[in-house]
Amino acid sequence: QVQLVESGGGLVQTGGSLSLSCTASGSTFAGYSVAWFRQRSGEEREFVAALRWSGGNTWYRDSLKGRFSISKDKANGGILLRMNSLTSEDTGVYYCAAGRPISSTVATMGAYYYWGKGTQVTVPS
Repeated sequence: QVQLVESGGGLVQTGGSLSLSCTASGSTFAGYSVAWFRQRSGEEREFVAALRWSGGNTWYRDSLKGRFSISKDKANGGILLRMNSLTSEDTGVYYCAAGRPISSTVATMGAYYYWGKGTQVTVPS
């Protein structure tokens, strides 16, 4: 059983940056793709970014390209999500997920087997 733990959320001012981390206990991310989803208040959970551990392929939500960056955390074998130029529109709960999606389903929640409990990101308006 893979348990995912997110960390790094918090309060950040408009225009600021934040890095979220996702680590796996009971396993490694080898063989998985790891994604970040977010859920803003009153909205459905949406895809943010994903990284395929083997090969390092990355995918991003179109509207977040250039501001968000997903990468491996070589220090602890986890996944990082670097978020820049944050606005109040980025406020929400950010979830880490792991699975084995094919490229066409990488943004689909149902393609992921394991989910973390989420970490809150708040950017005051």
